[in-house]
Amino acid sequence: MGELATVREAGVLCTIGLGSCVGVALVDRSTSIAALAHVVLPESEGRVDPGGKFADTAVPKLLEDILRLGARRTRLEAILVGGARMFPTRTAGPHAEIGERNQQGVRDALRLQRIPVVAHALGGTQGRTVRVDADGRVRVRTAGTPESVLYDAAPARRVAA
Repeated sequence: MGELATVREAGVLCTIGLGSCVGVALVDRSTSIAALAHVVLPESEGRVDPGGKFADTAVPKLLEDILRLGARRTRLEAILVGGARMFPTRTAGPHAEIGERNQQGVRDALRLQRIPVVAHALGGTQGRTVRVDADGRVRVRTAGTPESVLYDAAPARRVAA
């Protein structure tokens, strides 16, 4: 939770137990470079975050890290997973609807960086696991269901070649 990582050429990034948290995957659709953050809260509100805990600090850090590996900003695409409502909300307050607030926080941070969201598996009431292959394939498993491919950047690479 609250971590981020990058991968180049081979390997798989994975985050499990996404409930109200949001997994933010960035993929360079023309290379085998990808990144993944496990965002826990929508805003840092001035708190220091060396990793991926807050949407407003995780997205810029994820972008910085993936560009450092050689990804090109103009080819980046985002895939979002999670943001569920895991517990019934009885009262309004800062913790109510945290899944929806995390989704919005991540979308706002991506919009500021001008990175398009090309696929998502958000909301609902069940937890998810996301796996991101270096080649840009993103797989999702919702609790109680088999894993499925949510996004595959491979067709974009074949067209560009």
